[in-house]
Parts: sequence; C-alpha cells; structure tokens
Amino acid sequence: MENWFKERIDFVTLGLTLTLVVISLFSMYSATYDAGASAYFHRHTLWVLVGLLLMTSVALVPFRTLQLFSFPMYGLSILFLIGVLVLGKTVAGSKSWFGLGTLGLQPAEFAKATTILALASFLSQRHINLQRFKDVVLAMTFVLVPTALIIAQPDVGTAIIFIGMIIPILYWAGISTFFLLTLLAPGIAALAALFGTTAFVLAVAGTLVTLFLLRENRFVSAIVFSLTVLVGVSVQFMYGKLQPYQQKRIDTFLNPESDPLGAGYNVIQSKIAIGSGGMLGKGFLHGTQTQLNFIPAQWTDFIFCVPGEEFGFLGAFVILVLLGWLLVRGVQIATMVKNPYASFVAIGIVSIFAVHIIINIGMSMGLLPVIGIPLPFLSYGGSNLVTNLMMVGLLLNMYLNRKEY
Repeated sequence: MENWFKERIDFVTLGLTLTLVVISLFSMYSATYDAGASAYFHRHTLWVLVGLLLMTSVALVPFRTLQLFSFPMYGLSILFLIGVLVLGKTVAGSKSWFGLGTLGLQPAEFAKATTILALASFLSQRHINLQRFKDVVLAMTFVLVPTALIIAQPDVGTAIIFIGMIIPILYWAGISTFFLLTLLAPGIAALAALFGTTAFVLAVAGTLVTLFLLRENRFVSAIVFSLTVLVGVSVQFMYGKLQPYQQKRIDTFLNPESDPLGAGYNVIQSKIAIGSGGMLGKGFLHGTQTQLNFIPAQWTDFIFCVPGEEFGFLGAFVILVLLGWLLVRGVQIATMVKNPYASFVAIGIVSIFAVHIIINIGMSMGLLPVIGIPLPFLSYGGSNLVTNLMMVGLLLNMYLNRKEY
C-alpha cells in the first residue's frame, strides 16, 4: 500500500504547498490581528478550504479529459474576460471583477490556467514546428488575446504575468535562439529606456552584437534591430499615455524617496519592516510595522514583509526555499513525464509561479515597481489562491500520469 501511494502521489509538491498554505494562515492572522480586518483572515481560510478541495479534484481528473477540454475551457475563459469588461464591477480603477455579494471573482486569474492548458495542447500537436514563424505567431496568439483583454480592464500587473509565461514555454518547446531574441529584445530595450539613455544604448548595443553573432538573415535581423530601437524610443510616448497612478508607480520605483508619504510609502515601510526583522525576527504578533499597520492592507501584495519582520531573515529565507523548491519540483515533473502536453503544462505553471514570486518579492524589497502582483499561496485573494491551488492540482495530475504517452 505504501508503494501504491508513492507511485501515485507527489508528496514533495503536496508537502511544499501545504506548508506554504499553513504559513499563509499565520501571516494572514498576524497581518489582520490589530488592523480590525479579521474578516479577511476568515475569508482567506474559507478560500484555502475551497482551493484544497478543487486542487484534489483537478489532480484526479482523467488526464485525457484535461487534454480534450483544454481548448473549450480556454474559449470559455475568453468569454468571461469579455463579459467582465461589460458586466464587471470597478475596483481600484480596474474593471476586473464579477461581484458576488461581498466576494468577487476575477476571470483573469482562472484564465492563467486555461491559457496554459490551451497553449500546451497546441504545442503538443505533431505538426507544430517552432522553427516556422507562422507557428510561433499562432502560439503567441493564445497568450496575446487574453493579455489584450486584461490590459483593456486595465490590469497591467496581471497582463505582465501572461507575457512572462510565454517565453519559458516556447523555450521549452524548442524555439530557436533567434526567435527568442526577437521576443525578448524589444522588452529589454523598453525596460532599459526607463533607466535613462545610457541603459537604453547598452541594451541596443547588446542586441546588435547578439544579432551579429547569430548570423541570421540580414534583412530579418535588421527588422528585429529596428523594432527593438523603435520600442525603446516609444517608451516615453507610452509613458505619457499611462494613467497618473501608473506613472507614479514607475517614478516611485526609480526613486521611492521622491514621494515618501505618497506612492513611495508602501515600499519604504516594507523595506523597513523586512530590515528590522534582523536575523531571527521580533516574534509572532510582535512586529511593530505589522501590528501598527504602517503598510495599508499588507495582507495583499505586501504580505512578504510580515514573516520578514516577525521571523527575520531566517523566516524569509525559509519561504524563499519553499517557493524555490516548488519551482524546481515543477521542472522535475516536466522532465519526467512522457507526454509533451503534460511537460508543457508543468513548465507553464512553473513560469507563472516564478514571475509572481520574482515581481512580488522584488517590489516588497524595492527592487521592482509596485504593480499589484500577489505572492503565490501567501497573499490574500480568493481567485488567485484558488487558481494557484488548482495549478498545483495540475502538477499532481501530471505526476500521477507521468508514464502516459
């Protein structure tokens, strides 16, 4: 019987997930303890139970059924994304939610999982060859359609998650280095342009050198280089089109001290909280920044500073190890499965988790702009938490069926 369980249940992924969920409950309790916001802790607990139930259900769905319904589920999620633009309620300037009484449903979160399934199903077809430009464009379309609808809400943070997911999946599927550079170079140039002319020039020069070393078709290389320059130059124009609060977030990222009582307040307080935790922290429910509510609604995007302050460097390190181990385990599952569809699904899930982790912890430490990205399993948010647990269910499903061809 013991061997039967070992053969079918991935205890590593399951154990890591449950440990992170338990940590989230302690962090959520502490973050809401003296904030008069205990309702958030109770809701989070409810979402944990719902998510664990759905995780178990997804893990037990027949593998072929998942693959068969990948495209229909993707189509349904696109309809929901269109529907929320018409019928959704506006929260913090973004029309991203369907109102359900005091609760809300965010279709973009569930679209992450369905987009992975659809893209994996597409890439696993035998006639698909990512050395052909047409197939690369078709693959990207699966991600760009929901991304465009999410930007229309507008929800730039979630849209970035979708963009961040596609590069690792295409790389895993065998896209050429040249195509990969074509996808990455414009984005790198745009990011570099935010840091000034010198960074932009270095990014453009690096692209030029890389194109020269790859020795691809000169005409196509010239197009890629021109596009990279054009995107970088257009950053200032696009910056002018952003909403004032979005411009403020970028300005604050580049210089948080420029508005210490406004847009830079959360980042500064988060850095103080994490830094004041020292090596071992101040103890559970004894974090001054946490209990005195210096960071508004810190149980959402800035939840990382709670264990960082109360359990110090050691507590923060343990969380990073758990999250990193989960990513590594996802890659291991992607390598051990026999079916390409299962492999692409696993890598897609790892990609989403990785982008969330990097951005959330980066913004909590002032290394990246604040764009409203929750930390997987720890941050408050029903749709996000349930979706993450369902994606863990997919990993468990892929492991269970790892010998399927």
